[in-house]
Amino acid sequence: MSLRVTPVLRNAARRVPIMAAPMARRHYSTEAPPPPPKQGGGNGLLLGLGAVAAAGAAYYFLSDKEGAKPAAAKDFKPTQADYQKVYDAIADSFEKEGYDDGSLAPVILRLAWHSSGTYDKKDGSGGSNYATMRFANEGGHGANNGLNIARDHMEGIKKQFPWISYGDLWTLGGVAAVQETGGPVIPWRPGRIDGIEAQQTPDGRLPDAAQAHDHLRDIFYRMGFNDQEIVALAGAHALGRCHTDRSGYDGPWTFSPVSFSNSYYDLLLNDKWSWKKWKGPAQYQDKSGTLMMLPADMALVQDKKFRKTVEEYAKDEDKFFKDFSKAFATLLELGVPASQMPEKAWEMKSQ
Repeated sequence: MSLRVTPVLRNAARRVPIMAAPMARRHYSTEAPPPPPKQGGGNGLLLGLGAVAAAGAAYYFLSDKEGAKPAAAKDFKPTQADYQKVYDAIADSFEKEGYDDGSLAPVILRLAWHSSGTYDKKDGSGGSNYATMRFANEGGHGANNGLNIARDHMEGIKKQFPWISYGDLWTLGGVAAVQETGGPVIPWRPGRIDGIEAQQTPDGRLPDAAQAHDHLRDIFYRMGFNDQEIVALAGAHALGRCHTDRSGYDGPWTFSPVSFSNSYYDLLLNDKWSWKKWKGPAQYQDKSGTLMMLPADMALVQDKKFRKTVEEYAKDEDKFFKDFSKAFATLLELGVPASQMPEKAWEMKSQ
């Protein structure tokens, strides 16, 4: 069974700290953060962080020059019911004892995000259509460190349903990750195809966690998003945590890292954040030392336009859910020609 988070459980989780927390969650008045420490540099890798990638080691890193489809997929025309079976299999696979907080949902969400967030509206390159993270070069990009865990896991689902493309599999996994942890319904359409090595995107297209608001706008405007959508998509940090042996950063963003909610924004605004004194890359920590925020997270409250939306989402979870659903659905379709997808998006049933 998957780690399905109901609204009741999600609200309860907000009141109960994660096991690693030495003290309960508190609220503090918002203060302007101090200047960053002189040491503790390091290039922040990106906004959603996972385990170190073993570039070229995973067996799905393809060396052929053509995107081949399994023979079983050639004549098979899947229906929405077939994709629902894939969704169910993904959801059933999330729970994993001993992995982080007991769920793979956060790292699967990150896989979907990163396989889509390479889009460039100027030339139409990148995005989720070709699933080019399958290849060693793009899979080894610094921003994709740790996603070998997600790709390896999803390979098991691929074996069950060989007819599905990797792009559809990974993005459907992102939909399941949000919905099965208590988040909003994400409209989704299939139709992505597996590309070839030559279609890999250049490094540097994904957000850098160490950067500020100007960088965020450069990255997201390139994909076609506006300021409100930037803040909404950052809400994916409600799930998951960072790891010192993977990204260099350490800790979760919220006290309930396997529950999708608006607590990320509440914490940004209402907890007291200071620079963490350690040998790792510059990051913020709350007073308890349990939670962390990245420089790019804090940029959302340091920039006046971003902060206005953060304040709205902190007060109104329904609005955040609505805006996130729309923005994330758009993200997952970047780079996919409309002619490849059904005219109407589907809503997959949560478990």
